[in-house]
Amino acid sequence: MPTRDRAPNGAPCWVGLITSDLEGARAFYGDVLGWTSSDPDPDMGGYVMFSYEGVPVAGGSGPMAPGIPDHWDIFIATSDVEAAVARADAEGGSVITPAMQVGDLGKMALVAGGDGAAIGLWEPHGFPGFTRYAEPGTVQWCELHTTGYEDAVAFNTAVFGWTTRTMSDTPEFRYTVAVDGEENLAGVMDGSTWLPEGVPSHWTAYFGVADTDAAVATVLASGGSVLMPAEDTPYGRLAAVADPTGAAFRIMQAP
Repeated sequence: MPTRDRAPNGAPCWVGLITSDLEGARAFYGDVLGWTSSDPDPDMGGYVMFSYEGVPVAGGSGPMAPGIPDHWDIFIATSDVEAAVARADAEGGSVITPAMQVGDLGKMALVAGGDGAAIGLWEPHGFPGFTRYAEPGTVQWCELHTTGYEDAVAFNTAVFGWTTRTMSDTPEFRYTVAVDGEENLAGVMDGSTWLPEGVPSHWTAYFGVADTDAAVATVLASGGSVLMPAEDTPYGRLAAVADPTGAAFRIMQAP
């Protein structure tokens, strides 16, 4: 199982669920991904920590502002949140949540690129984020689906200091990955030809499962929905689903 003490700069290091039904989410993700969850922490605004086999893998909280649909936020590791926010602003992005201290755990911020896709930044102090990944019950992959592909690659490269590799550059499939040596960190996919009208550019979290079809069945039995049926890909069998309040994510069974 892949483990690490701390994510390299530019790598996704945490995911957080924003939900209108935190208690329901605790049950749903327990059923689907085998997670346990802490009781809401009143000192942290009711924040809940999701764990897999005792190791923190994700967080969850109630709505931060009215009118925002339930969703998953993805956080990218950085050694200096303030500097990364300044780079985002200089690259034409917008600041959703300015840099703020989170106890002794670290600093966070939330920004958006010119395509409108929101992305979190995390500067770890006492808390590194998830330390297990790319296995069932954990974050398998994080990916930006964007209608502004070239600008999105340039924006995130500038903000996070990415080294990138183009995986495909055809009209049918344009895809870039951020890399750290031989390790792939995150992906950017051109969604301009397939994102449904009205669906904005957004980051998507993939969670590992042992059996995609069984997990899809559990999603449905637990009140969730299927957005894209399970299909085989070169990277594993995957499906796009949503929890009972509409927060979308993907599940993937490694090949």
